[in-house]
Amino acid sequence: MKYTFQYILLMFVTSFCSSCGGGSSSEAPSIPVPASATLIFPENNAECNEGEILSETESRVVFKWSDSEDTDSYTVNLKNLSSGEIVNYNETQNELPITIFRGTPYEWTVISKANGSNENSESDTWRFYNAGLAAESYPPFPANAIFPKMGSTITPGPIQLSWMAEDIDDDIVSFRILLDESNVPNTLIGETNSMTLNTTALTDSIYYWQVIAFDSQGNTSKSPIFEFKVD
Repeated sequence: MKYTFQYILLMFVTSFCSSCGGGSSSEAPSIPVPASATLIFPENNAECNEGEILSETESRVVFKWSDSEDTDSYTVNLKNLSSGEIVNYNETQNELPITIFRGTPYEWTVISKANGSNENSESDTWRFYNAGLAAESYPPFPANAIFPKMGSTITPGPIQLSWMAEDIDDDIVSFRILLDESNVPNTLIGETNSMTLNTTALTDSIYYWQVIAFDSQGNTSKSPIFEFKVD
């Protein structure tokens, strides 16, 4: 009888704990990844001549992009292509007035973010010139590396350097390419009017290269210094 009573008590306690112990665990609902925003203004590869002129050197431009789904806030990344300075701006709406330098090229992108999530999405990257005092022509935008990609590793032997460069006036006439193993390259390996140049990469080397673009008005622009490694 004693053992029967203990068995019944044990079964009662087990049943009670099961009913109170949260037998069904509910997981927190997952947070959707925010969608990428679509940039609207300033337009890509264009002159921005809209905005409030503040002085001979600055104007206030309203940056605009589309609302993106499942997004609570945005970060606007704005890069001054002349100085290389990058500034980040946080905003909950889909437009933001920013004071920028006149007569200066910029690059911008928008990051979509959701509260409670570390995942985000990035828009395309656009470039523009903020209009300055009356100018007859603009220098080319600094070139972007296509191959080899910045920081990439490639195999030794013949390679074809390639890049992308654009110009509001569409009058780029030539490129000079600097490449060597110094982190500030100064060896001219060629001049071309296309966006490719053949060269040779040696084993166990780290190369640095830069593109200088020239337009028909004598304007120039220098790309950032790109780097790649050869196994």
